[in-house]
Amino acid sequence: MEPKIDIAIIGECLIELSANGTLAEASTLNKYFGGDTVTTAVAIARLGGNVTYLTKVGNDGFSEFIFSSLQKENIDTSLIKVNDEQNGMYIVSHTLDKKEVLYYKRKTAATKLSVEDISEDTVKKLKLVYSTGVVQSLSASSRELVRETFEIARKNDVMTAYDPNYTSCFMNSTDTKEYFEEIIGMSDIVFSSLKNDSQRLYNMDSAEKIIRHYWDRGVKIAVIKSHIDNGYYTGYSGNINFTEFYNTQKAIDTTASGDVFNGGFLYALTNGYTPFDAAKFASVVSGLQTQNYGAIQAIPYKETVMENV
Repeated sequence: MEPKIDIAIIGECLIELSANGTLAEASTLNKYFGGDTVTTAVAIARLGGNVTYLTKVGNDGFSEFIFSSLQKENIDTSLIKVNDEQNGMYIVSHTLDKKEVLYYKRKTAATKLSVEDISEDTVKKLKLVYSTGVVQSLSASSRELVRETFEIARKNDVMTAYDPNYTSCFMNSTDTKEYFEEIIGMSDIVFSSLKNDSQRLYNMDSAEKIIRHYWDRGVKIAVIKSHIDNGYYTGYSGNINFTEFYNTQKAIDTTASGDVFNGGFLYALTNGYTPFDAAKFASVVSGLQTQNYGAIQAIPYKETVMENV
């Protein structure tokens, strides 16, 4: 019997090597896994959601580690294929003064993602499909895969969710806007950062203004993350609500907190929450994650979240 899957996430699983102290001084690196969409998938899974991850993994010695890591998180891996390319990697270090991140993402396994990796039969059984601009930036074929999957989802009344997730160290704003423009008309839900996405892509510094812009483009639910206002603006059905960041005084590491918020929101929305209540729930999930170190290691489980909502 096939497992019940509610959410499919298209992305790239990266190998994470983390250092205690600066990269110049570190003598050892700890191995883990990560990436924007993987973080979202883990957040959903730890909350009890049924999620599958669609990617390609390189047969370079890390493939078994990636599969086992995802499966330990109860993420379905049946849509993952293995090829002979290398896996992407990033190296990260934290000190009291700064954070260092180095990415190695050229010619990786996930750049070979293509429309052949998804079928309409798979998509139409889902509640929701999610991806990001980071995935579109990998290659022309991965970009085509995201577009085709969203088109299939729309045709079959499956919800679609998207985050441009502009990341300046390996993306440029012109291309990211182009990716977004390509997908926004097929996106039911859009997450975006006021600073990184709204301002840099559309030169808009008002959460209400960008939400209304998204509504005009056909987006049903828009969530704007504003570090200026320390919270989230959620726009739905003509109304805009504000939700404060959760417990910011205890935050020690905000790495990937936006990706964790997305996971909490999508889990809540596909389990009967209204968009406004989903934002409140996701704020707690993300806020708890920032209280410990490590993008994925710090993601809370459902029991802890429910004690704090």
